[in-house]
Amino acid sequence: MGGASLSAMPGSEQLKGNIEDLDIRDGKSESEKSYVYIDGNMDSTPHSADDAPGYGPYEATVSVSAAEKWEKELLEDPKNRLALSALAGTDPKTVLTQRSATIADTQSFNIKISLEGSPITNQHSSGRCWLFAATNVFRVAIMRRYNLKEFELSQSYLFFWDKLEKANWFLEQILDTTDEDLDGRLVQALMASPVGDGGQWDMVANLVEKYGLVPQHLYPDSFNAMNSSTMASLITTKLREDALILRDLASKSPNPRSSVGSMKEKMMREIHLMLTLMLGPPPPPNKEMTWEYYGKDDKFGSLTTTPLDFAAELSSKETVEANRGSDVHELFSLVNDPRNEYGSLLSVSRLGNVIGMRGVRYVNVSMSTMKSTCIAMLKAELPIFFGSDVGKWSDSKSGIMDTGLIDYELGFNIRLGLTKAQRLMTGESAMTHAMVLTAVHVDAEGRPVRWRVQNSWGEGAGSKGWFVMTDRWMDQFVYQAVVDPSFVDQEVRDVLKKEPKMLPLWDPMGALA
Repeated sequence: MGGASLSAMPGSEQLKGNIEDLDIRDGKSESEKSYVYIDGNMDSTPHSADDAPGYGPYEATVSVSAAEKWEKELLEDPKNRLALSALAGTDPKTVLTQRSATIADTQSFNIKISLEGSPITNQHSSGRCWLFAATNVFRVAIMRRYNLKEFELSQSYLFFWDKLEKANWFLEQILDTTDEDLDGRLVQALMASPVGDGGQWDMVANLVEKYGLVPQHLYPDSFNAMNSSTMASLITTKLREDALILRDLASKSPNPRSSVGSMKEKMMREIHLMLTLMLGPPPPPNKEMTWEYYGKDDKFGSLTTTPLDFAAELSSKETVEANRGSDVHELFSLVNDPRNEYGSLLSVSRLGNVIGMRGVRYVNVSMSTMKSTCIAMLKAELPIFFGSDVGKWSDSKSGIMDTGLIDYELGFNIRLGLTKAQRLMTGESAMTHAMVLTAVHVDAEGRPVRWRVQNSWGEGAGSKGWFVMTDRWMDQFVYQAVVDPSFVDQEVRDVLKKEPKMLPLWDPMGALA
């Protein structure tokens, strides 16, 4: 993610200015000086044959003499020697950050929900962004229902049950693929990350339906929730070992599941033990808990309920009315995948967490449909869970996501011209992070200019935890928005009734935020 600010790097601003003064782009028209070419309307070929340097005939190997020639010609140009001084000793993202973008990308918006939810949350050193984004959407409905100034749901509660369910899901997939080669792509994809921290909207919906919700202070983060790598590594190692045992036992029986029941139960019990010791025992889903709180008027309140009933309350008449008529249990995912036909239902084979519950479902739509739906929801005071590739052309310190933020061609004289579809096809991009939209700024014609983003990296990132995303960045790097069905046309809702196109487990749409 983003490096240090320019102000923290002595001389880097001056060096950047000198590069610009020397104009490393000699001979180009003004229209060619927009260096990071990531326009989704570009043709399918990132570079034309005319761009190829004329260094001689085709060579299959790397020529030392050619490399020496390239270096000599490169360093004969004073612009490149200056670029070397600037870029070799500093993070290129810092040197090439465009001041104009940092000035233009402000935290000001003309459409903004009045209750965004607070405090800013912090997932720390874990991959739980999807759980934070989802609970940050859920909490707004709860805060409206109980007139709360601040509120946070327990992400660790869902994290515990997700890990246990993913372990079971993994073992079931292993038993279901015993006829596949161990070194085949499918089994290796399953083995790659049996209990990764990431997830998707439908997966959190499964957890909430089966286990409910808990206020954060009734099941706070343990050390291993905030720093999950050791726990994940240990459980992954154990599950890979268990997978080999199950495959071996299953190979000796005509009915694998009937012959490994007691062994699988032992394996699951061991995973449960590890989770309990590292995260702490969670509140039982069907046993009563007492939540005590203060409202905005400092009036004390108390609610005795179960986690399951607390979650079910989100669909009650009182909560739905308080939440501007929206039932958060009815939300579903729109995605923008330009590789596939718009108006189609997409799913991912063998991706999920809870056996017997829903898999991942995506309604594939154009970006214009996705954005118009998001604007309508924000006008109706509703926050939006969304998934994106957060590391591209962004800076975590300033909290800016803008395709014009970092001018790589200025420093390297290269063109970066992949389309959104090409990034997906080549593994260059995927959903890597989930956050929440709470505001948008639109121009006089109602077209979005920039979006306000609630992140889960604590108040030290961005503007006290808040990020700003340009609409150009959204077009290129946002893949998903979770929306209320009442804000889309019937034609879009009907897509949910279709048979899904099943994408393979390794497809980028199977990436877990």
